[in-house]
Amino acid sequence: MSPRNRRILFSLALLIWSGVILYFYASGRITKYLAPDFRPIALCGGLGLAVLGLFNLLTAGQHADCGHDHGDGDAHDHESGDMHPLTAFALMVVPVLLSVAWTKDKYSEAAISRKTMTVDEVKSPFMASMLGPITREDLEKNHRKTQDGYYEMSLMELFFSSGDAELQKALGGMKVQTEGRWAEEKADNDAGTRKRLYRMFITCCAADSRAIPIVLEFGKEPPEFPDGGWVRVSGTITFPKGKAGVQPVLEVEQSLAAEEPYEESFMRN
Repeated sequence: MSPRNRRILFSLALLIWSGVILYFYASGRITKYLAPDFRPIALCGGLGLAVLGLFNLLTAGQHADCGHDHGDGDAHDHESGDMHPLTAFALMVVPVLLSVAWTKDKYSEAAISRKTMTVDEVKSPFMASMLGPITREDLEKNHRKTQDGYYEMSLMELFFSSGDAELQKALGGMKVQTEGRWAEEKADNDAGTRKRLYRMFITCCAADSRAIPIVLEFGKEPPEFPDGGWVRVSGTITFPKGKAGVQPVLEVEQSLAAEEPYEESFMRN
């Protein structure tokens, strides 16, 4: 293959990569994969690839001095390699296009099962020192109260409260409402009265995500909701000490199906 055709081929590969990134950004699908702080970086990367690809495409037929002398019979070819250009192009483009076509923009059940789904005790002296003294009055003042008398709290707040004894004291026995995805509770559930509620926590991207769960205690046979479906639950938050240490357990009084939020994943903020 001629150097000009190789340059055109690899320029098209750059433009396809750029198009994929810009498509995910413009369509909003990127919200499922990147935290907000990292999305502008992806946009800049996509635009940069577009500029580079267009420049290489427009200059593919130009000849340039390689900058040094060659002996007799030297073809002056600095672009050929051991791999055929069409093979290299396919390796760069086909996996990306197949991934875009096959992805469902959500975690499969198999992926969720591989994530951390244990409710281990969370020890976070940094959080305690950062937050300072917290009272029940502070919590009630800073959280909206529903018409049924429950304070709306994020699942993350409840999960990380297991690492702060002072926060547990303020929260313990409080009527709260939260929401997340429905899952089976496989640990310490001999009576079959427990379920699990979780959401995904992302630091920068979907690859580093983990499941943030709390335990739901119904005291009887739990209601039926689809696995992975969104559920809003209301009840009394408690902090019993289990095999893994202190863990947040919500004694559920009300539960109903909920709509999936626009941007599912928890972010750093």
